[in-house]
This record gives sequence, structure tokens and C-alpha cells, in this order.
Amino acid sequence: MKGILLAGGTGSRLYPATRACSKQLLPVYDKPMVYYPLTVLMMAGIREILVITTPRDRSLFERLLSDGSHLGISLRYAVQDRPGGIAQAFLIAGDFLERSPVCLVLGDTFLHGPGLREMLSRAAELLRGGLIFGYEVKDPERYGVLSLDAGGRVTAITEKPSRPASSFAVPGLYFYDHTVRSIAEGLVPSGRGELEITDINRAYLDRGELSAELLGSGYTWLDMGTFEDLAQASSFVRTVQDRRGGMIGCPEEIAARLGYIGKKDLIRLAEAQAQSSYGRCLMRLADGFGKDDA
Repeated sequence: MKGILLAGGTGSRLYPATRACSKQLLPVYDKPMVYYPLTVLMMAGIREILVITTPRDRSLFERLLSDGSHLGISLRYAVQDRPGGIAQAFLIAGDFLERSPVCLVLGDTFLHGPGLREMLSRAAELLRGGLIFGYEVKDPERYGVLSLDAGGRVTAITEKPSRPASSFAVPGLYFYDHTVRSIAEGLVPSGRGELEITDINRAYLDRGELSAELLGSGYTWLDMGTFEDLAQASSFVRTVQDRRGGMIGCPEEIAARLGYIGKKDLIRLAEAQAQSSYGRCLMRLADGFGKDDA
């Protein structure tokens, strides 16, 4: 399975902070926002990833993330010239995807919870159909909303309904088989002129090939699209990291734990950032690896 990290858009809800750079490059506590969705893809075991961003911001992402080789993964880049909807990502990524199944994550998605890596790994085994998630929120009218039958199966998806059928919103994380590109090619732009991800999900639903996994109360999903969301995410990360002593959304840690890089690699990455608390945390992580991890 391949991955797409969609980090485009204008970030207009975060003006003036995003006038000079992408929303996904803003700090969320001690690391750039983009680290959080990147680690979601990595935890799923996905090592070939396409980052889609704007022409203005592409060089900044390349400067931050490079080609991914320092993390034992492969990162490529493409641009979305202007906002054309989430589903447009599958058209932009056509040559990259070939006939591979894909996981798409939005660049402002924050997801944390027990057993997350195992859940994502299972999802990445998908070969047919589509898999989305549901997360219970108090304001579902802001999102795509799931309608569910008594057995928890998806019966409908409604984008930003005035009268939500449930309180389960769809987070910005989607797993699809290789047919998603052809589905995207057949979409008609919505009233706002965009190719909607909800229409992709409906196409799979109409084929009887869409499933949804509901995330329980132990999970935290945040859509980091407003200043309030940014502050909440930063506070959450700081609280959890201070109490547990580890890190959330750290690509170097995920790469080391998955065996993509060794102890010596981790030490080198830590030393390059030694003046920051982030670098010091990486060094403590490296100290916990035995000789066999070198």
C-alpha cells in the first residue's frame, strides 16, 4: 500500500499565520503539524508516500522532510495548483499510485490512542473496497457524518448536514483499493467546484464495498484547522508527553521502532537537533535501544 499526505490549501482560517507558509508547517507544541499525519502513515507500515502541497510551499516541505531516506522511507512531492477538493489528490497522484491500494491522510489530522499502530496495520492490509473511520463529536454538522444501521454498518454519508443522522464524524484518514483513481476520474465537481471525498465514499458504499471502524473513547482525533484547534492539540501533546515521558507524532521514533533505522541513525538525528528538547528526547530514546539495535 502507498500513502498520500495532502498538505495543500490556503489555510485561510489561520490567517495571518498562514500568509507566509503552509498551515501544515505551523508548530503543534514541539514539532511541525505535518509530523502527526506522517507518523500515521508510517505506523500503518507505509513507506512510499507522496506529499501533495502548493507550488509556493513545496520547497519548504522538501527542506523539512527531504526524500525520507533518513527515516527509512521514500517521500515524493507533487503540487495542487489550486484547491480542487480532497478527491483531486487521487488524480494528482495517478502515476505514483499505479495500481496500488492507497491510504490518504489530510495534513491537519491528529490521531492518537491505544493500539493505534495495530489498527492502522490491519487497515493497510485492505485489498478491496474502502475503509473509513467514525469518531463521535459534539458538533457533527461541521463534518461528513455517518448514518449507521443497528449493526453499525454504514448506510449513508452526508457532508455537513444541518440535521446530522448521528454524532459520528469521518476523520481525515481513508483507505482504498486500487480502483479509487478510476472513481475519482468519474466524479463531477460539487457546487463549490471541488471533487468531494464524500462522493468517493458514496461510490464504494453503492458498490457495497465500504466499511467503517468506529473509534472508541480512548482515541483522540483533532482537526487542526483553527487557532482553537491548534491550541487544543498543542496542550494535549504537551500534557501526554510530560506525563509519559515519550513523544507523540515523532517520525524518528516510529522509524526506529519499526526497524527502518538503527540506533546509530537515531543518535545522528538526535545530535543534529541537540539544542532542542526534541533532540534531547530523541537521545533518551536512543539510549534505551540495546546493542542489537545499533
